[in-house]
Amino acid sequence: MAKPRVVSDDDERRMTVIEHLEELRRVLIISLIAWAVATVIGFLVSGWVLSVVLGPVHQVIGAGKPIYFTGPVDKFFLYFKVGMFTGFILASPVILWQVWTFVAPGLHRNERRFALGFVTSAVLLFALGIGFAFFAMPIALRFLIGFGTSEIQYLPLASSYINFVLILIAIFGVTFELPLAMTMLGVAGIVSARTLSRQRFKFWIGIFAGAAMVTPGVDPVTPTLLALPLIILFEISILVIRALRR
Repeated sequence: MAKPRVVSDDDERRMTVIEHLEELRRVLIISLIAWAVATVIGFLVSGWVLSVVLGPVHQVIGAGKPIYFTGPVDKFFLYFKVGMFTGFILASPVILWQVWTFVAPGLHRNERRFALGFVTSAVLLFALGIGFAFFAMPIALRFLIGFGTSEIQYLPLASSYINFVLILIAIFGVTFELPLAMTMLGVAGIVSARTLSRQRFKFWIGIFAGAAMVTPGVDPVTPTLLALPLIILFEISILVIRALRR
């Protein structure tokens, strides 16, 4: 006689494909609404944000020197772009929480208890990446602008500079989530601290190669400034995985 199947909490949380699609739609709608509301706030403070974003180039070319735009609508779109980017950063805790609520039903009970830590760590790491980007930008700009003969002078155009800064901020912010992703894989048992530590030099090479691929430009300074903290975070994540898997 077959034994009756014991229904666990994890079984109860399994959803059909339709339910998954409905949940995904809910996550997307809430995330987009949060981004839209935060974009309004971001646009209202875009002037202050823009002054912060212009800080690195002013450190290089001198404070008070103008940044130019060439089209009559460029300045408005510049503020709007900064507002949207700022809005995404402000809405990121809500978006990350929605991502977690979508992923959590597929996890075991002991894995779901990391919800608050996941969202908090993701926000802090993203903020750390943005902060390090502002530290790295003046160094990279001095190298890029000062490279070559002095007969070729840098004319700072607002659109190209802001695009450079926003891309760099996004790259640093996203890539600084690497240790969190590794830690979650470690908690799930997909990777182990022992394997990561044994293969660390291969991962280091991969980090340097990835940093060179994702950073704008072809200079060696910017990828190095991105790769070095990622290696440090990689080593920290090994220690965290080892501690959590005890």
